[in-house]
Amino acid sequence: MFQSFEAATRPQDGPPRLVALRAAISHAGLTGFLVPRADAHQGEYVAAYDARLAWLTGFSGSAGFAAILPERAGVFIDGRYRVQVRSEIDATAFSPVHWPEIKLADWLKTHAAPGAKIGFDPWLHTVAEIEALRTELTGTGITLFETANLVDAIWADRPAPPDGKAQAYPEALAGRSAADKRQSLAQSLRDAGQTAAILTLPDSIAWLLNIRGTDLPRVPVMQAFAILHHDAQVSLYASPAKLAGLSDHLGPEVTVADPADFAPALAALTGPVRIDRDSTPMAVKLALDAAKVATVFGRDPCILPKACKTAAEIAGAEAAHLRDGVAMVEFLSWLDQQAAQRVLNGGTPLTETEVVTALETFRRAGNQLQDISFDTICGAGPNGAIVHYRVTDLSNRTIEPGQLLLIDSGGQYLDGTTDITRTVAIGTPEPDHRACFTRVLQGMIAISRARFPDGLAGRDLDALARYPLWLAGLDYDHGTGHGVGAFLSVHEGPQRLSRAGLEALKPGMILSNEPGYYRTGEFGIRIENLIVVGSAPAIDGGDARSMLCFETLTYVPVDLRLVDSALLSRDEQVWLNTYHAETRARLAPLVSPATRDWLIAATQPI
Repeated sequence: MFQSFEAATRPQDGPPRLVALRAAISHAGLTGFLVPRADAHQGEYVAAYDARLAWLTGFSGSAGFAAILPERAGVFIDGRYRVQVRSEIDATAFSPVHWPEIKLADWLKTHAAPGAKIGFDPWLHTVAEIEALRTELTGTGITLFETANLVDAIWADRPAPPDGKAQAYPEALAGRSAADKRQSLAQSLRDAGQTAAILTLPDSIAWLLNIRGTDLPRVPVMQAFAILHHDAQVSLYASPAKLAGLSDHLGPEVTVADPADFAPALAALTGPVRIDRDSTPMAVKLALDAAKVATVFGRDPCILPKACKTAAEIAGAEAAHLRDGVAMVEFLSWLDQQAAQRVLNGGTPLTETEVVTALETFRRAGNQLQDISFDTICGAGPNGAIVHYRVTDLSNRTIEPGQLLLIDSGGQYLDGTTDITRTVAIGTPEPDHRACFTRVLQGMIAISRARFPDGLAGRDLDALARYPLWLAGLDYDHGTGHGVGAFLSVHEGPQRLSRAGLEALKPGMILSNEPGYYRTGEFGIRIENLIVVGSAPAIDGGDARSMLCFETLTYVPVDLRLVDSALLSRDEQVWLNTYHAETRARLAPLVSPATRDWLIAATQPI
């Protein structure tokens, strides 16, 4: 079982740890200290060794940070975690702060004493974060100081750092050789007059070198640093033991050194060197500045080509989604049977943890599952309103008649990464459930059917998903979609469907399409498919303008018990019926006979 239901930190553990941290802050001659959810590589996921924010506060979300002062400790979270954070932290010790509505600088101006000295670990904050914060604090008397990590100093039972083995990723699945990638990106450095680019993101390094790793849960990457030189050579800083047996795959152009050699290597570079302000730790820039190495700001050169999938990667995604669709349909058939026999007829209680366990079992059945792509979100009733809810033994809820059950899950397969959400009715749904669900469905359909000019960004399309909800005075506090990797991170940039999605969408980009609606204390609804950007076919009589569209990757039934067909337009009904017919055609030959009967019933036209 990949997923654990053990709570990483209990809320009551927070106060004594906070007392110890405040003592360490005072001993260091500081007023405060920043504790981000980050490691030195600035990826989204962190190993247990680097889970400082969760260890200190109890908050287990995928994004956030804490600011610790003598009399106040704020835990900064975005809209996805407004509900979750209150159940995980001790409210007598920590206060939730809704970020970015309240900026850290404004919070410090309000709560920090004049002349406050705020410490931070420069390996855990990006250049962009620190430079922006320093600018916002100009003239306040509040000063930022680089320091050793003070949480590490008090974390007596800290886990060991990860030391998983790396593996070669087949060129047949990647669609490009690592040598071709290195040469292409090195040419871009030469064209820009740059001598090297610093790479810290584990998924960038994995993509560039066609390797995968096992250092982090849910993301098949190896923790490492790398320097891509303008002659297409790469200096890779990772434990040599992780790379045992990969010398032939890496080739002579890739040299491997211990991570401890990374900082000295930075000082030996000749500039100008490219660093990405948004992902490079401040410590890297400080090392380059100290050695007087000229730097230029520019995007990590792997980001955009990694996002635009090759034909082989798209074919792999299609195969992975077909395999995952079989597992999902077998699971949903099982779930309906269990709900009928146990929940609706007073049988043995059915719980969230049992549902999560069953889903992972169905995914494992094909013997191709490498990992789940994130901890499964399975929220019954009010737990469904916690956008990124992770069930634990402490929060586990019994599923009851009349509830909605939100299940957001995904798998990691060698040929692709999946992410799907389905909301299921347990028994007869309330009219309000059906109305809200149908409006969410309308938003998902609107994105699926979208046709748009080349050059538009995610922010230009985000409103399509929200408009049906807006008509009813409703909305949701998360983006409509994120990028997805190819047997890499389930959350990948730069593309996203959100108000902040500034990147132009390009063919080959894979995104999620996941509008939702959440009523705190009652229920949550989300419907999610993965889609890939493609070229839209020409329309007779249309302009000779390049147009794009989305092609659906995910084929799994939407719960028709929750659909109010009277709210759907004729075009929306046709889309849903066509989608379900295609789902049936793809999956019926591959599922068990009992599940085939369920699938046929679940995909009947409305």
